[in-house]
Amino acid sequence: MTTAKLHIVHTEASLGWGGQEIRILTEAAGMMQRGHQVTLLCPPEAKIFEEARLRGVPAVALPIGRKNLSGVLALHRWLRNNPADILNTHSSTDTWLAALASLLPGVRAPIVRTRHISAPIPNNRATRWLYQSATRHIVTTGEKLRQQLIEENGYRPEGITSVPTGIDTSRFVPGDKRLARRQLGLPEEGAIIGIVATLRSWKGHAYLLDAFAALGDATARLLIVGGGPQSDALHKKVAELGLQERVAMPGNQRDVLPWLQAMDVFVLPSYANEGVPQALLQAMLCALPIVTTPVGSILDAIQDGKNGLVVEPRSAEALQQALQRLLQEPGLGLALAEHARMDGLEKFGLQGMLDKMEAIFCNAAHG
Repeated sequence: MTTAKLHIVHTEASLGWGGQEIRILTEAAGMMQRGHQVTLLCPPEAKIFEEARLRGVPAVALPIGRKNLSGVLALHRWLRNNPADILNTHSSTDTWLAALASLLPGVRAPIVRTRHISAPIPNNRATRWLYQSATRHIVTTGEKLRQQLIEENGYRPEGITSVPTGIDTSRFVPGDKRLARRQLGLPEEGAIIGIVATLRSWKGHAYLLDAFAALGDATARLLIVGGGPQSDALHKKVAELGLQERVAMPGNQRDVLPWLQAMDVFVLPSYANEGVPQALLQAMLCALPIVTTPVGSILDAIQDGKNGLVVEPRSAEALQQALQRLLQEPGLGLALAEHARMDGLEKFGLQGMLDKMEAIFCNAAHG
């Protein structure tokens, strides 16, 4: 695709680290490879600020972590002195700051608002102005999120596009399970059930631990990859369930690929706030049988019985039954994993995401 080169400015107020921040940096790096100029604006204490520099994405520290006048003025000053073609906002705080800064003289970049999660948006006049007047276009990370904005908030369908996160299909591939386990210091024998997710309550780790404790296979192990605010609570729960010898929690990992390649089953039992989770897509491309829930836009990727098993949220019993089934029926797991990989390759490649976002940015910049 041949397009005019743009200066794309991303704003992110969040201090945390997860799929949203990873998508921003992945997309930014991809647009830079296509010849666009990209700048990230974020608070200096944000995890994404440090990660951006490590990944070669230009980042500028601004005090935009809170909704206040100093944030509006700092953003306005920077944008006035560094003209942008597109302002891509990602969280509530930075979207409000960008919208208000754009009301001041000297800032003309259209706002594209990316919605990464399924948390409801308030139905009030101010928020409607933000999404329908101050914003040129809305991007959601899944079709269900798009429908939510249309049906629950009454937003214009033509102003919203679903663009699922794209994964590097040349990198996320099935691997040598024994080799991966050996390199990571994991047992080479026995089944490993795993999850890769920020340790937040709504990711469902607590239900997964209860389900794992109830499994009939005492040789199975659980791998919980990720860090986050629930770390202490989950370590305590592991101890309470007496699972210290069977549960590994290695924390945040810069490269999750070998951890995925070491697993036999991938689980994501979220009960809120999801788009189409990146780790789920990565697990699909690594040809893992998957157990998950119908939350957010997860069903954009997983169809129950075709390329994964979908269970009721907040149900340790339903999780346990699905996991037990996969451990007892390896043929089912192989079939689900094969379809998951094929669907991942077809629908969730990195270049497809970049093509769609590039078209949206160009239309917004020149519309």
